[in-house]
Amino acid sequence: MGSWLLFFAYFISVVGCTIGLACTLQARHASGRTRLAWQVLAAVSIGGVGIWLMHFLAMLGFTTPGMPVRYDIFRTWLSAVLSVSAVFVGLVVFGVGTRFARLRLVGAGLITGLAVNLMHYTGMWAVNVKGGITYNTGLVALSIVIAVVAATVALWFTASVDHFALRILAGVVMGIAVTGMHYTGMGAVRVQLDAAAPDPAGVDVFSFLFPVFVLAGLALAIPISAVLMASPTPAAAPPPPGPAGDEDKEPVATARS
Repeated sequence: MGSWLLFFAYFISVVGCTIGLACTLQARHASGRTRLAWQVLAAVSIGGVGIWLMHFLAMLGFTTPGMPVRYDIFRTWLSAVLSVSAVFVGLVVFGVGTRFARLRLVGAGLITGLAVNLMHYTGMWAVNVKGGITYNTGLVALSIVIAVVAATVALWFTASVDHFALRILAGVVMGIAVTGMHYTGMGAVRVQLDAAAPDPAGVDVFSFLFPVFVLAGLALAIPISAVLMASPTPAAAPPPPGPAGDEDKEPVATARS
């Protein structure tokens, strides 16, 4: 379908990841049920839109000349559930505060990066063709490394920077993790077609992708609205106002009679 599909899939990934990372930042400065709600919104945005929807948009470009490609609907939805769940676990590990911050960052980056891979290869498990699909082991390993490293960098940006443009950059980096992993993983695919094989079972990608795309757009409206209405995070909030000109004054001693 041309290079436009790559850029469109990447754009969708960046949007989902940027909104999800914004929710992640809010979660780091919240507590209790509020923190959990932010983490759920972040997991849906990153896992459901940034990873899962991006994958199946990009799969529009996967064809077998003259032969049908079908998708097992149960495995397709399973890949969505696994993606959102695994990202949620990674965000919980990321947590809040400063204790063991580096260790938690590495753990969260590892889990989130592996969530990208888990979704991809579960989604590919749903693909049915007239023949079989195998993978190049080296490229599969490279796809894992790309996802884990870029996811870790994106989470580090989210926790460390206090500038809107750099937070957008975090979403761009996370989009690179997802898209780079996807196309590296697709580079690992080896398809052995068999014209004598029966037609594959399942549904065409177009039969479920459009309604899912609409639902994803509606689902993103919730975290976008929540982020826009949220109070500034402590790191980004301005210092509390004080009496004008009093900031640098030393206290004045008064004499007692």
